[in-house]
Parts: sequence; structure tokens; C-alpha cells
Amino acid sequence: MGGRLGGIFAIFIACAFFYLGLAHQPLTLDEKVKTLQDWLIKRPLINLNQERWRNLVRSQPRNYSVFVMFTALSPGVSCPICKPAYDEFHILANSYRYAYPELKKAYFAVVDYEEAPTLFQQMNLNTAPVLYHFGPKVTGKKKPEQMDFQRHGFDADAMSRFVAEYTEVNIRVLRPPNYAAPVVVLLLIMLILGLLYMKRNNLEFLYNRNSWGLFCLCIVFIFMSGQMWNHIRGPPLIMTNPNTRETSFIHGSTQFQLVAETYIVAALYAAITAGFILMADAIDSKPKKDTDGKSRGKDKTTSIFPPNVVVYVGLGMVAVFFSLLLSIFRSKYQGYPYLFLFS
Repeated sequence: MGGRLGGIFAIFIACAFFYLGLAHQPLTLDEKVKTLQDWLIKRPLINLNQERWRNLVRSQPRNYSVFVMFTALSPGVSCPICKPAYDEFHILANSYRYAYPELKKAYFAVVDYEEAPTLFQQMNLNTAPVLYHFGPKVTGKKKPEQMDFQRHGFDADAMSRFVAEYTEVNIRVLRPPNYAAPVVVLLLIMLILGLLYMKRNNLEFLYNRNSWGLFCLCIVFIFMSGQMWNHIRGPPLIMTNPNTRETSFIHGSTQFQLVAETYIVAALYAAITAGFILMADAIDSKPKKDTDGKSRGKDKTTSIFPPNVVVYVGLGMVAVFFSLLLSIFRSKYQGYPYLFLFS
């Protein structure tokens, strides 16, 4: 009886080692591609754990590229740009999924710090987000290509150019429709019509030249500061450097901008315009003299300050705020040779 139980136990141990050996056998190329394609059908991004990382990204054979974003989406982690960067990466992966469902040349994956902290340790990462390209020939300790978010930004179009650089796959970014803007415009039109109806017996303000001029200037400031770019790309309000924890209101790249940056630029344009208006009004408020030496024109000025003082104030505003605007331009366009008051 004891011998029979010993034989059964030996067979069980042998089967266990056999299946364990099969489980640790590396996947073939066809199996890897089939796994990735099955995942691509379900969702555009692959959530990597230790096993998927080892089998699909780091092991050979591999004839495809994997673009992996290391991020930290947990609310407990202080990373204000992780969620916007992840959303843009998801838009890029979804665009690739619809455009090239059967290409089998590139795949997109994400590693969340809360779910796989050991992968951050393996890559020696202490910041997020980071985007790597693991090409078909990247093996072992060979360092993959990394996208420079500080220089190129982290919008989907910039990531698409990064993908095209290494895979020659041009992805046309398809963004989901945003119905918030039409709703806001509709509500604004209804509000304006309602105000016009309430003031239907007193519409003299429609013929006020200053009101229409201020309205046109506001539209000009909005478009010159890049508000439409913000509406299309959806950048963050500010950016914090993950290494120095320094908050930036101006992005250092010519390909990207922050929401706070557009507000600053709009305010500078408005200040410059106000300076020109002060100088023009000061000149108009001066009484003009006839040929006989008698003064004519306005009896009193619209300002409590002398016209000469107003001119100097306006000129100072133009000089100072234009210098600040030029300084911002120099910080984004490295090597720009011209400056005025500030470097």
C-alpha cells in the first residue's frame, strides 16, 4: 500500500514539474503577436504587470515595437501632468487602433506605479510620466529610446511624431467630439438675445464706439494669446518639474504652451494696447491753436493728469510690457538674438 502511494506521489510530482516547466517556457513570436492582437481588439492600451512586461516587452523574439508610458495615476501621488499625459497617450493609441488594426507593427502599453512599482525600479525611474520606445532589437540592459516631454510636449500629436520617427507609422490623431463648446456658445447666444429683449426700448449702447472697440480688442487678445490652441490641445494650467519641484507658468518649447502662459501673454498684449491708447488720448486732449494763436478744441481734458505725463506713462507701459513679451519669446525660441529691457 505504501509503495503504491509512493508511486502516485512520484507521478504527481513529475506532472507538477512538467507543467511548471511548460509555464516558464518563453512565448513564441506568433503567440506574442496573437496575445497583443487579442488585447488590441479589446482596448487600445495594454496594462503591463511583471509577467506581461517580461514576455511581451523584454524577451525575444520580437518583430514589433512597444511604446510604454510609465505614469502614476493614483490620487495619492502628486503628479499633476500624469493624467493629462495619459489621456493624450490613450487618444494616440485609440487612433492607431482604428487606423491600423491589422498592422502588427506597434503596440501601446502603460505601467502604473501603484500596480507595478518593481518595473519602475528595474528602469531606475523616480519621475513620471516617461514614454519609452522598445524596438524589436532592444534586449537586456540596452536602454530604449525616450521621448523628451520637456522639449516636445506631451500632446497626442507630438507623441505621434515620436512614433513615426522610429516605426515609420504615421498616425492621424482622432479626438473624441467635444460637445461642451457648442453648448456654451448656444447658452451665450441665448443670454445675449435675452439681454437685447430686456433692453429693447433702450438700445443706444449698440451704437457706442468704445463698447465695440473693447469687444473687438478682447477677441484679438483671445486669438493672439493662443486660446484656440488650448481649446484644441487641452494643455495643463501649469507644469511642475518632477526633479526640482519647480512650478513653471511658461513652457520652454516652441511646440507646446500652458494655459497660464496664454493668460500672461493676453495680459501683456492688453497692457501694451492700453499704453498706446493712453498716448493717443493724451495727444487728442491737447487744445489746438489757430493761426492767430488762440487755442481751440477741448476746454478741459478727460484726465486729471497733464497730457505730457499721460504720454510718458503710456510710453513706459509700451516699453516695459513689450520687453516682457519679448523676453517670453526668447525663452521659448532658444537663440533668438534680440532683446530690449529684459533678457
